[in-house]
Amino acid sequence: MDRPEQGARVTAVNVVFQILPDPFGETQTTAIDKRAVDGPVHAGSLGLSGDTQCDRANHGGRDQAVYAYADEDAAWWSRELGREVPPGLFGENLRTSGLDITGAEIGERWRIGDGPDPLVVEVTSPRVPCRTFQHRMAEQHWVKRFTEHGAPGAYLRVVTPGPVVAGAPLLVEYRPGHGVTVGKAFLSRDAAVMRRLLDAAQAGTFEIAEDMRLYARRVVDRAGDRIGTG
Repeated sequence: MDRPEQGARVTAVNVVFQILPDPFGETQTTAIDKRAVDGPVHAGSLGLSGDTQCDRANHGGRDQAVYAYADEDAAWWSRELGREVPPGLFGENLRTSGLDITGAEIGERWRIGDGPDPLVVEVTSPRVPCRTFQHRMAEQHWVKRFTEHGAPGAYLRVVTPGPVVAGAPLLVEYRPGHGVTVGKAFLSRDAAVMRRLLDAAQAGTFEIAEDMRLYARRVVDRAGDRIGTG
């Protein structure tokens, strides 16, 4: 059943503004500089029209086609840092309001837009901060602070391509029910949590991203478990 989330909506759609030098990435450049754009933008299997990734060995692809971050979490950081956190500063493609992204389940699906052919996306994994992000923010110990706060935002897979525009309503149309949220999965070392995620994927309740599967399996194996993952 569709689940409206207290009037949840997309508040900004962001694509790359300029390619910047990056001393840490494999390509020595980064597309982390995203800025908000007007009008509808098409979201396809590899992301938004007009957007790109430079270091495609570590970013982008089907399971990281779109990155979403919540206005509420950005507002927290704005207060913490004493500076504005405008849409796109964290490299996100979508800003949302009224939706607890940290509390979204891995495999959860969102329908965006109220037209006849809405965009449908699926939560695949939490964003893991890197040195490029540290360089972008120019804040002391940024990766450590971002990690400790535990609101990483979510990578999304595009299930049904379609347009997205600022102001579009957002509905949660499916939750797998395993209870492993973005926040619980974020750099988790809890074998029980990761085992639950793998079991749910094996049961077919959602399609687990390969990077997420490999990470979960490592956590479980280090705890001494050996389970099949399909």
